[in-house]
This record gives sequence, C-alpha cells and structure tokens, in this order.
Amino acid sequence: MKAGMKRFVGVVCLLAVSAVPCCLLAQAPVPAAEQAELTRTVAALDTKLFDAYNHCDLKTLGSMVADDLEFYHDQTGLMVGKAAFLEAIQNNICGKVERTLVPGSLEVYRLKGYGAVEIGVHRFRRAGHPEDLGGEAKFVEIWKNTGGAWVLTRVISYDHESRTK
Repeated sequence: MKAGMKRFVGVVCLLAVSAVPCCLLAQAPVPAAEQAELTRTVAALDTKLFDAYNHCDLKTLGSMVADDLEFYHDQTGLMVGKAAFLEAIQNNICGKVERTLVPGSLEVYRLKGYGAVEIGVHRFRRAGHPEDLGGEAKFVEIWKNTGGAWVLTRVISYDHESRTK
C-alpha cells in the first residue's frame, strides 16, 4: 500500500474510532411519571383541538395553533400560517368532516426544551353520518410548551386512504 493511501486509511479509521463514543451516548429515558403526565397532557390537547375541529370552534382552534403553523398534507401539500389553516377549516371542514383518534394509536415523546411530538392514526368521515367508514391517515404533530402554554407548531398528515371495513 502506498504511503498516501496508508495515511488516508489511517485518518478514516481515526475518525471512525473517535466518532464511536458520540454514537454510543444514549439519551436518558424519561421517568415513567413524567412520561405519563406528558402523555395525559398531549392526549388532552388532542381531544380539545379536535373537539374544536369537529364543532367548527375557530376561536379555540386559533388559540391552540402557532401563528407560523406549518401543515404538511400528502394530498394538498404545504399550508403555512394560522390564518390559512383557519380559513381552510372553515371552508372545507366545518359541518362536512369529523375526526376521531384511532384508539390505542397515540404515541407521545418528549422534545427536551421544546415540548412534545404526538404520533397516531386518525379517522375522518362525513359529519353526521356514523355509517360512513370515511378514511384513515397517520399523523405527526409537534407541540411547543412555553411556560405551560401549549401550541401546535407543525403537523404532518399522510398515508390517507379510504376505509372499506
């Protein structure tokens, strides 16, 4: 092996070995009591948000989302801002669509120094039509906690498909 190649391999090995300790550092698990409280908090936020969504309570919805909300949707693309979000709800959801959380699908994770991430599956159907199987989608929501005041800052809603049973 030529000297230049030996030096190159040596540098790569040195970088690889020096990176190992960083990679092996694991985040300390969230204490069970703290995790349970966080999950209760985010579940309550989800319930409040979608109760407002289902009842066209734009005032409550507006109080729960950040001014710079980013909403990513696999069918409609990116929507930015509280005003655009509330307008879309008023024009496309109010009196037309209801949302429910799929039982057992909720996952909540702490975002240290920021808030929490909520992951789950939700179902949508035509409002007032319990027989309608509607559709189902996965979602990720980012909640910011500022001194106990929680606001929704980012949403990704994806993998929308119709339900047949």
